Amino acid sequence: MHATKVLEEAGRLMTVCNSCRYCEGVCAVFPAMELRKSFTDGDLNYLANLCHNCGACYDDCQYSPPHEFDVNVPAALAAVRVESYAAAAWPSALSGMFHRNGLAISIAAALSVTVFVAGFVGLTDRHALFAKHSGPGAFYELLPHDAMAAIFCAAFLYAAVACALSAKRFVASFGALRRDMTDPVAHARATLASGSLRYLDGGGGGCADDGAHRVNLRKVFHHMTFYGFALCFLATAVATVYHYAFGREAPYAVDDLPVLLGTLGGIGLIVGPIGLLVAKRLRDPAVVSKASYGMDVAFIVMLLLTGATGMILLAARDTAAMGALLALHLGVVFGLMITMPYGKFIHGLFRYLALARYERERIVVANGAFSAVDDPPSAAATLGS
Repeated sequence: MHATKVLEEAGRLMTVCNSCRYCEGVCAVFPAMELRKSFTDGDLNYLANLCHNCGACYDDCQYSPPHEFDVNVPAALAAVRVESYAAAAWPSALSGMFHRNGLAISIAAALSVTVFVAGFVGLTDRHALFAKHSGPGAFYELLPHDAMAAIFCAAFLYAAVACALSAKRFVASFGALRRDMTDPVAHARATLASGSLRYLDGGGGGCADDGAHRVNLRKVFHHMTFYGFALCFLATAVATVYHYAFGREAPYAVDDLPVLLGTLGGIGLIVGPIGLLVAKRLRDPAVVSKASYGMDVAFIVMLLLTGATGMILLAARDTAAMGALLALHLGVVFGLMITMPYGKFIHGLFRYLALARYERERIVVANGAFSAVDDPPSAAATLGS
């Protein structure tokens, strides 16, 4: 017996798939599944987070609806993923945000923008919000640098701690031992698989974006979004070094490194999310979990707003609109940051950890020390040996 109906259904499907094994070359889920003869709730959480929801196994399956076996692995594992996020959430009292994620993120973003606008007005003359500010230090005429740094450092640290503790709970749910999750070779392989989205290709044929034609557009837009986000983070890091190491204050010239990195990242955070939203509309509804749809869209929209408000601020930073645009951009970024541990962002972290576990299993199998077992916890013991 499993703890929830969602896990019960996923366990049923994995049992069916383990008997068939037609899809073993599609992605990492099925080779990992084949190492188990039965499935605990932790195993199902692990397998669900290995799944990239490409939909290839649904299209290839001879037992998918309307067959009486009703095998729909992508939708079932997507539902398990949402449950795994909520179960691992820290603090546990905020786990409900995963079930009403679109509403929660919308409220957080709106409140963040409102607070930043009100803060700007309260800290300065309200007319300064709509006055022209330019040159180094212009941003800090509206919000002192130390206050801005304190606000965002606190938000970042909270998000980092919440994500780390959620990750710890997630790993504990599938019984991995310390050595399972600290193998440097496994992490190197997992990093490569994550960075290249190796398993978002349907076994080489691409994702069935519209239920019929397999292309790799989702993979392209995922790359643009992820690396756009990474470039924006790098731009912030470089700007921090400029400020504290060289005493150079933002905003910087358009040809300076932080602006160049931020511009490239901003473009990625506009084009990538728009592409993902379009691809989501084209997907076969059968493989999409209704439980995760709002969460997916909310996170994509927040990333899009982050990129768009940043690019608009860059274009208008020497005008009287700069103050209002800065408040808008900072509010959106703050809203994104504090909701990261309770939205779709967490899927990247959990998927990476699942891939690290999978790569560890592959290493042990290659060494001949691990084979299918009747009791999955014994597999964890074998892995750690």
